[in-house]
Amino acid sequence: MKRKIGSAERKDFMEYVLTTSSLQKKYRDFTALNNVNMHVPRGAIYGFVGENGAGKTTLIRLICGLQTPTKGDYSLFGLSFRDPCINRSRSRMGAVVETPSIYLNLSAGDNLKEQYRLLGIPSFDTIPELLKLVGLEHTGRKKAKNFSLGMRQRLGIALALAGNPDFLVLDEPINGLDPQGIIEIRELILELNRKSGITILISSHILDELSKLATHYGFIHKGNMVQEISAAALEASCRRSLSITVSDSKILSLVLEEKGLEYRILSDTQAEIYGDITISELTDALSHRKCTVYTAASKEEGLENYYMNLVHRCINS
Repeated sequence: MKRKIGSAERKDFMEYVLTTSSLQKKYRDFTALNNVNMHVPRGAIYGFVGENGAGKTTLIRLICGLQTPTKGDYSLFGLSFRDPCINRSRSRMGAVVETPSIYLNLSAGDNLKEQYRLLGIPSFDTIPELLKLVGLEHTGRKKAKNFSLGMRQRLGIALALAGNPDFLVLDEPINGLDPQGIIEIRELILELNRKSGITILISSHILDELSKLATHYGFIHKGNMVQEISAAALEASCRRSLSITVSDSKILSLVLEEKGLEYRILSDTQAEIYGDITISELTDALSHRKCTVYTAASKEEGLENYYMNLVHRCINS
């Protein structure tokens, strides 16, 4: 008997690969996830942002079926995890949770053969193509125990891709990698998303790197989803500021008050000015009051500051 899908669920199926609704996970007296609502759009690179211990890995383990929620619900490709057919949705998903599960005494190709057998894939014909995709085509019989950390991470991603998934989940994929390894993983993730159309969820606390990848963000703090936002909306909301050094910040504050600008005095000579401002006009106004401008540099609020401000508001609310 076919399961009937309602209109609201059909909309989720069309728009989102993953949704969670009031998802909660408790371990005795500790609440790892607290009523988390999450929406991963189809085709997105979703940056799941939070400090270590915020609940990122717990949520990933839940959606991979490694643990069961205490309360709430989640859906993969429009199908609730409570549905008896949820494994059909999970078969469209690949994941690297915490550290890649690889056989250290086997080569990259033999690791993939074992994964193909596990998944019931009858032919090994696509293994060379998969090894080339992740940049391991020249490793030959070299055992995985002799791989660099970046190579192991790429092998882990290859194993996750073995079932040709539509949705790839990566838990802290660049942890411990050197700069070259980080670049290689970044380029691989972008290629999988842009050329293969794979929706990707990346959990990380390395925000600078996420900002080079993500199309959408979910910010989590102590098990609570603080905010979901698209990269475009985040960029628009990140405040621009002017960091300025002057001879007298008291005179500077008077001029800024007259102009109705938001600012923050840092010391007797330094300040941050927010919003759009013409430096030449400000310099002229200060010059008339015998105040000299020594340095002025514009900057934008980065992802890390944005996240910290969100957390600060959450703590103080």
